[in-house]
Amino acid sequence: MLPYPEALWQIILMAVLLITAVILAVHQAEVIAHKTGEPFGTLVLALCVTIIEVALIVSIMLSADEEGAVIARDAVFATVMIVMNGIIGISIFLGGLRHRVLSFRIEGSNSSLTVLIALAVLTLVMPNFTTTTLGPTFSDSQLIFAGVLSLVLYVTYVFVQTIRHRDYFLQQREAESAHPISHTSPPSNAKTLVSGILLLISLISVILLAKALSPSIELAIDKMGAPRAVVGIAIALLVLLPEGVAATRAAIDNRLQTSLNLSLGSALASIGLTIPAVAFVSILFDLPISLGVDALGMTFLGLTFLLSILTIAVGRATILQGAVHLVVFAAYLFLSLVP
Repeated sequence: MLPYPEALWQIILMAVLLITAVILAVHQAEVIAHKTGEPFGTLVLALCVTIIEVALIVSIMLSADEEGAVIARDAVFATVMIVMNGIIGISIFLGGLRHRVLSFRIEGSNSSLTVLIALAVLTLVMPNFTTTTLGPTFSDSQLIFAGVLSLVLYVTYVFVQTIRHRDYFLQQREAESAHPISHTSPPSNAKTLVSGILLLISLISVILLAKALSPSIELAIDKMGAPRAVVGIAIALLVLLPEGVAATRAAIDNRLQTSLNLSLGSALASIGLTIPAVAFVSILFDLPISLGVDALGMTFLGLTFLLSILTIAVGRATILQGAVHLVVFAAYLFLSLVP
C-alpha cells in the first residue's frame, strides 16, 4: 500500500483528470451538437451527460456495500435540487442584477417543468408508497415500468422541444423573427470528426477514472463522518458544472430562455435517461436500488416545484426570485450535511 501522502496526491491527480475529462467531453458534445443541429444536437449532448452520470453512479454502486443502493437516488435528487434552486437561482439573480427584469417564454418553460414534476414524482416519490416491496423501493416489474415511462416522457419532450413546438423554446425575439439568430457558423466536417474522436476518448477516460476513484470517495466520506448523500451531491455537481456555467452566462447576457432550456434540459435528462439506464443495470447485475427520497426530500421537492411554478407563471423574473431559490438551495446543502 502506498504511503498516505503519495496516495493522497494520486487521488487529487485523478480527481483533476476526471473533472477535465468531463468538461472536455461536454465541450466536444456541444461542438457536435452545433454541427448536427436539432433535434440531433440536443440528443448528443443529453446522451453525453447521461453516460457520464451513469458511469459515475454504476461504478460506485458496483464498488460500494449495501449503501450503494441509494447512490442513484441521491445523484438524481441532487441534480433536481442543484438545477432548480442552484443554477436557476444564480442565473436569475446575476441576470437580474445586470438587466433588472428578465423575460422568457412561458410555453416552453412551463412544458419543461410539467414533464420534470411528473418524472420526479413517478421515480423519487412513488416508491415510498408502493406495497409490493418493503421500503422506498420498486419491484423489478415496477422498476422496468418506471424506466419505460421515464423514457417515453423524455422522448416526447425532446420531440416537442426540437420539432413540434420548437418556437416555444426560442428566445422571444428569435421566435418572432422569420430568420432566427445564428451567433456562430457550424464547425467544419473535419473539426466535427475530431470532436467525435475526442468525445469517445473523454467518455472512456471518465468511466475508467470514476471506477478508480470510487473506493477513495467512499473512504473519504467515511473518514469525514458525512452522510452518504454527499456522494450523490458530488456526482451531480461534477456532471452539471459545464451546463451551470453556460446557463449563468446566458442569463447574464439577457438570454434567460436559453438559460432555462439548458437547466431544465439537464434535470430532465438526468431523470428521463439516467433512471432507465440505472434500472437496466440494476436488474442485469442484480444490484439493489432504492429510489424513494425521505420525508425531508419530499418536502424539498414540493417546495422547489411550488416556487418554480410561481417563478415561471408570469414569464418575467427579478433578483427576488433568484434570491428565494438560492436560499432554498443553501438550506438543501446545509441539511444534507447536517440532517
